[in-house]
Amino acid sequence: MIDLKLLRADPTQFRQAIARRLDQSALEPVDRLVDLDRAWRAAVTEAESLKAERNAKSEEVARRKKQREPADDLLAELKASGEKGKQLDLEAKQLEAELERVALTVPNLPHRAVPDGDAAANRVVRTVGTQRAADAGLKPHWELGESLGLFDLPRGAKLTGSGFPLFRGQGARLVRALANFMLDLHTAEHGYHEVAPPYLVSRPVLTGTGQLPKFEEDMYRTSDDLFLIPTAEVPVTNIYRDEILPPGALPFGLVAYTPCFRREAFSHGKDTRGLIRVHQFDKVELVRFSAPADSDAQHALMTGHAEAVLGHLGLSYRVLELAAGDTGFASARTFDLEVWAPGTGAWLEVSSSSTFTDFQARRAGIRYRPAAGEKPEFVHTLNASALAFPRTIIAILENYQNADGTVTVPEVLRKYLGVDRFTP
Repeated sequence: MIDLKLLRADPTQFRQAIARRLDQSALEPVDRLVDLDRAWRAAVTEAESLKAERNAKSEEVARRKKQREPADDLLAELKASGEKGKQLDLEAKQLEAELERVALTVPNLPHRAVPDGDAAANRVVRTVGTQRAADAGLKPHWELGESLGLFDLPRGAKLTGSGFPLFRGQGARLVRALANFMLDLHTAEHGYHEVAPPYLVSRPVLTGTGQLPKFEEDMYRTSDDLFLIPTAEVPVTNIYRDEILPPGALPFGLVAYTPCFRREAFSHGKDTRGLIRVHQFDKVELVRFSAPADSDAQHALMTGHAEAVLGHLGLSYRVLELAAGDTGFASARTFDLEVWAPGTGAWLEVSSSSTFTDFQARRAGIRYRPAAGEKPEFVHTLNASALAFPRTIIAILENYQNADGTVTVPEVLRKYLGVDRFTP
């Protein structure tokens, strides 16, 4: 949730910051917020003034009664002002509720360092590794996976529908190997604390991280209003919902391995072959909690942790900084990690590393106490995929394929798989 103090201080500058997102629908609630905030504060001020006036009159009534003087006129005024006070309190509560409802629809302000523009303005920060040439002899992952018996997409679709892959044999072991490798790396080398969160969460939890109310149509929802998680970011960030972290707790990081579920519609058949776009997928997620002054450094650190996975796997990748018009609703700044897939002939996103500043913390009520006795402040939250499995698997198969139809297993995964290559 945005900080209303920033809006009050300079509505024009606030609008200009939101306008960087190049989304007219994001601007529409801002003027409504200005009007609601002004009306709410006026109602609160009038209610408080009336209460002060009533207190003074009540004291005068008490004085008159003590002096055995008549007070009927003041009692009548108190009765009338009491009714007005109730109306003002109700009006203030209704305005406050509407103010909060509208505020939930306003996206985060882009970080000052984020470039302006739409997706065409995304900036390549660095490219790491040597790209394997996308020559005609290379097979795409869906051919490799099926010929090697690693996954069976038609039977997966038979079980649930398109976009729900079925892994089998060494393919299923590869999923397990990736989970173990990534969790071991992030806990042993990067210092994250591992958690295993629920896969179903409540509406307030999704509101806290910013998926609701805007993206409800992309969620899988149960009949009792619980939602399958779209990412482990949701439950892991909300572990500290409505809590105050003690002095000295920050910064720290949590890591979780979960399946993820997303209903989002595919783009008219684009990228729907194989594992490129699926409704269910596995992912290891990093979540960090930071003091505001340290959050930029924590973002760089966390991005490096995600990059380390690709480095250990020996995959060529690039880091993109997203422009303001391509940055997600809750994010202030995002770096995408894209891995090279030569069989598909494309760069594929395997991680988004984002800082949310205090946007999620305000929605979820996550604060910290800078020092003993000091007033609590909102934390900064950050997260990164490290990594999402489907496109990581695509890159492994397509980059490590051999002319004889086998696929060499990256060295770092061999101790988890027990083999050095996939064979038919």
